[in-house]
Order: sequence, then structure tokens, then C-alpha cells
Amino acid sequence: MVEDRTYLLSRVFSTSRPSETNWDHHMYPPQEDSSSSNLRNGKRASDDDDGELKDDLRRQSKSPKLTGAVSTDDNSLINDIIGRDISISCLIRCSRSDYPSIASLNRSFRSLVKSGAIYWLRRQNRIVEHWVYFSCQLLEWVAFDPVERRWMNLPTMRSGDTFMCTDKESLAVGTDLLVLGKDDGSSHVVYRYSLLTNSWSPGEKMNSPRCLFGSASLGEIAIFAGGCDSLGKVSDVAEMYNSELQTWTLLPKMNKPRKMCSGVFMDGKFYVIGGVGGGEEYDLATKKWTEIPEMSPPRSREMPASAEAPPLVAVVKNELYAADHAGMVVRKYDKGSKKWFTIGRLPERAGSVNGWGLAFRACGERLIVIGGPKSSGGGFIELNSWIPTSDRSPPEWTLLDRKHSSNFVYNCAVMGC
Repeated sequence: MVEDRTYLLSRVFSTSRPSETNWDHHMYPPQEDSSSSNLRNGKRASDDDDGELKDDLRRQSKSPKLTGAVSTDDNSLINDIIGRDISISCLIRCSRSDYPSIASLNRSFRSLVKSGAIYWLRRQNRIVEHWVYFSCQLLEWVAFDPVERRWMNLPTMRSGDTFMCTDKESLAVGTDLLVLGKDDGSSHVVYRYSLLTNSWSPGEKMNSPRCLFGSASLGEIAIFAGGCDSLGKVSDVAEMYNSELQTWTLLPKMNKPRKMCSGVFMDGKFYVIGGVGGGEEYDLATKKWTEIPEMSPPRSREMPASAEAPPLVAVVKNELYAADHAGMVVRKYDKGSKKWFTIGRLPERAGSVNGWGLAFRACGERLIVIGGPKSSGGGFIELNSWIPTSDRSPPEWTLLDRKHSSNFVYNCAVMGC
């Protein structure tokens, strides 16, 4: 059975794991000799192998071999013991935390990871792990695996002083983490972290650059809706980003301009919430926007919209939840009645400044709340999680971990791949 071999394979690849590590030392083994014997048409042979392997896997994945049934193909990745297809079926079921060890075993394994083919195959087989990425210090990001409860440090971002010190927005899509802000010329820029290369690079700019938008991702695509342009004009523009192609595509405009809004995917549709009250639904099939007047979560305390963070919303199992930072409560949206109702409390250490500095995210089947000190010198932040049930049971929060920090959470995103 594949499951039995998967268990054995995970035993082979398991390693003792430190609680925190620098990813690059584990994810990417030293480069092989770059002598002329290893070069082909000006490129390393392994670079060509990466592309050929990914194309080959895409072709084979259309057959039942990699998506369901398995075979005993002699072209095995594991020393011709169990066959290529079963090898890959095992590998895609290993934890992402195991991939640094797997990539160091041989060239075939390394090509699977570095080319991104392993994540493409995981997505085809609906195997997804969700990790939390967040920043509590300028240009510094960490990743947290809520299952293994393991921390990893990302490389430091390289940017100008303006980008470093101004507000930024972030979203994870596919195997990319996008961080958007303004550069030294006050123009909007995008920086992209790639899980495949463990590095930061300039990303492709939007067709209509702006900030304070609502955004959400679904697999390898993301939608960014509304926001403010460089002149401060509130926008009704929506764009779709494809992480595999690194391209932006303009979508039909929303019914209303919005800023300081939030975005989610639910039931295969994109929703933008808040900004000017209510929300809008975008149907990817019909390419049409529909207004939903009562979709904005209620507030326990009224304050100027410019002083408050955008709505803290998240979707788990196609159910919409919201965090009320002022009342310290969690609310759930009833899609039938289009009304919000309170289901329980937020964790005690979920402090914020008018919602700023509090992360409320969906992480697979969990809701994650990351709260930290309201002012500098607070000492640490806490990560709490709760797996919602189908009824209206109140949240029972589980403390996943604590991390020393003198700042609250600047940016947060969840990558599922």
C-alpha cells in the first residue's frame, strides 16, 4: 500500500529539528562543481534537468499513475526499489519540513524541490500544508509551522529606507510571499520572496499600483481589489495575480470604490469586505461583481475609519469569521440570513492598537490569532489557534507558541502549498 510506504519513507527522512533555524542552511545544499563538464549550452546540466523533470511530471500527472493508482515503473527516484510513481506519491505526502533533508539526498530529489514540481504535484493531489509568515521587525520575516511548531528565519529583505520605514501590505500566493509598499521615489513597488529559491527579488508591479486594498489568494492566483493610488484617489480597480506566470491581469471594476478593505475567498468566489460599508462578491466564472450590503462585521466601538484597521476576517471550511478587536470577541457570518453573530472570545493576549498589530488568519482548518504588546518593550507575542466546529460552539484557543518580540505584528500572511 502507498500509505505503508509513505510511513516508511517519512521515517527515513525524519531528522531531529531545532526549534528555530535559518532556512537557507537546510533547504539548499552547496552547489555542485561548476566546471565546463557540468555545463550545457551555457547552463548547468542540473538547471536543464529541473525544467525537463517538471515538464515530464506535468505530462505524467495527467495519467492515473500520480493522481490515484500507482505503478512499478523502473525509473525510480529511490534506487529502483519501489518505482518512480510510488516514490513521488510518497514524497508529496511528506511534510514540507522534511524537504530540506530530501533535497540533499540526490539530484532528482533536489530538482523536484527546487523546480517547484513537488508543490505543483501536491496541489494536483490536494495535499496542502499551511504555514504562517509574519514580520515584527523592519525587513525581517519568520515562518512558523503550526503542526510541527517549528520556526524558520527568512533572509533579510534588501530595500531602500523609504520602503523599510513606511507601511507595507503582504499576501502569500502559491510558493511566493508578496510584500507591497513604496520605494524612495514614493512609487508603489512589490518585493517577492520565493520558497523555491529562498530569496527576495523585485516583483512585477500592478497595472494600477496602489495601497490599502483588499486581497486574498486561492492556490496560485490572488485578487487585489480597491485601494488608494499614489495621488490618494480611492480606487474601484481589481486585478488578478498569477504566481506561476508572475503576471497581473485587470478584472472588471467593482461597483464602488473602496479602501481600507479586506479580501477572502469563500465557496470559490472572491469577496471584498469593508471600505465603504458592506461588501462585494466577485464570481470568477461570470466575471461579475454583486453588492452584499450587510457583509461588513459590526463594531463594538465606533471610530473614524482612517484610525481603525481594515476588517479582521478569515475563512475556514467556507465559513466566514471576524475578530472584533474592541470587544475582544469572535463573530461568525451566517450566509443564509446574511447576518453576523457572536460565538465567543478572542485569546487574552490579543492586544492591538485599533486593530493594528493583531493578526487574525485562516491557516488550513485552523483560525490563527497572533497578538503582541501594544507598545514597545512588551516582551513576546503569542500564537493561538482554534479549529472551528460545524455548530456554534465558542472558541477554545490552544497556545501554539510564544516568541520574544519588542514590537507587535507588522505584517502577516499564510502560505498553503
